Amino acid sequence: MKPRSPGFDASSLERESIPARRSGPSVRSGEGIKTEICFTINRPPGELFAFWRNFENLPRVMEHVESVECQDEKRSHWRVRLSKGKVIEWDAEVVNEHPNELIAWRTLEGSDVRHAGTIRFTPAPAGLGTEVKLAVEYEMAGGTVSNALAKMFRRAPEQQMREDLRHFKQLMEAGEVPTTAGQPTGRPGDKIK
Repeated sequence: MKPRSPGFDASSLERESIPARRSGPSVRSGEGIKTEICFTINRPPGELFAFWRNFENLPRVMEHVESVECQDEKRSHWRVRLSKGKVIEWDAEVVNEHPNELIAWRTLEGSDVRHAGTIRFTPAPAGLGTEVKLAVEYEMAGGTVSNALAKMFRRAPEQQMREDLRHFKQLMEAGEVPTTAGQPTGRPGDKIK
């Protein structure tokens, strides 16, 4: 897949909608935890869609994602670093897509974390940007273990998703994700060198 810049004109995409597949679910019915997050971002839907659809962009806004390698138009390989240096990896495939509106995906057989999700890009009322809704349902291999996920990421998955979507908003609106990394804490005894 060719990399796309944040300013890529998504209206020129020659991709057709990809229909949902009928192969088994990534998350077993009733065994996953579903989280939904919504933000309004002051950018047009096509621009947000184009950035997100180039999955190799996502480590820029997702704190724990080390890398995403696109294998073809539908499949990608993800590498995520957890607390204490543990790394998990998975392969995912796009199962439904409507250019400038929706991307739906799921993990493939053998993933450490089974999950499926959608991200929707809807024009906000009065032309005030785009409502971005991210919905993810996940389960750990061997069963649902939300406490284990929280320990691995050092925060609850919903908090991590909210932070990642906030980073996406910051990058798309301001061109950067502000950080305090490397700055002094201001605690007594801290010295600036």
